[in-house]
Amino acid sequence: MTIAISQTDRLGANPFVVEGPIVSGSGIPGPNFSLGTVAGGDRESEWVYCQLVLASQTTLQPGQWFQWTRDYVASLLTTAAAVVGQRCGVFSGAAQPPTLTGGPLSAVTLAPGTYYVWLQRNGQAPALVATATAALVVAETTTTAGQASAPASATATTKAIANVNFAAANQTFTATTVNGSNLLTSLSGLNAGSGPFIGAAVSGTGISGGTTISGITYSPSGVVQSITLSANATANGTGITITATGVLEATLMRPFLSKVN
Repeated sequence: MTIAISQTDRLGANPFVVEGPIVSGSGIPGPNFSLGTVAGGDRESEWVYCQLVLASQTTLQPGQWFQWTRDYVASLLTTAAAVVGQRCGVFSGAAQPPTLTGGPLSAVTLAPGTYYVWLQRNGQAPALVATATAALVVAETTTTAGQASAPASATATTKAIANVNFAAANQTFTATTVNGSNLLTSLSGLNAGSGPFIGAAVSGTGISGGTTISGITYSPSGVVQSITLSANATANGTGITITATGVLEATLMRPFLSKVN
């Protein structure tokens, strides 16, 4: 373990890339920063630079939860693997695809290997959750890798994640649907920084069950212009209320694994 001696600010909405796979002796430098380096951004955001070793092909999506050791080696968070006392945070997206598929600001699929990733520990961020209760300040682990939960009361044998807050149990907005199209347009009631997020499940009139958000288009000023769904709409509709769940905005306050419930 090393002691942090500096903090570096990275400018931009999300300039962070997944670096790797790093192959020893290949001549490709890595890591590009000292492990544990902290970078700051808007909306009180902070990211920590960590190593991630993958034994098999893995897809990372915005909102997945990770824990990391004192040596800043990260792993996907599950109840079975969670270590009380370790810090944790979320993968909030990559600026470009590093290996197989994904990006920008979306899910990325990584081949086995050693990577270096920026994990968010502070500020407002997407969070992958099975259940969320508004204004709950303590979340908990689940058996699903990278997924947390924030029920109204703690679940026995899970590990508590301290210093997390969810503003709402879901997100609603209105949109126009076109039968046979996978685009939601004429959006209203959205704030780009608060979601919805890639991977969120959506429901509403004309939206098939199991549909998720696969892409989001922004204007140069950051306004959400359209949302791409994983399935086509089955009806035409204007001002349709859409409900998004599963990936919600969370306020992170340097969370850590505090206890066994």
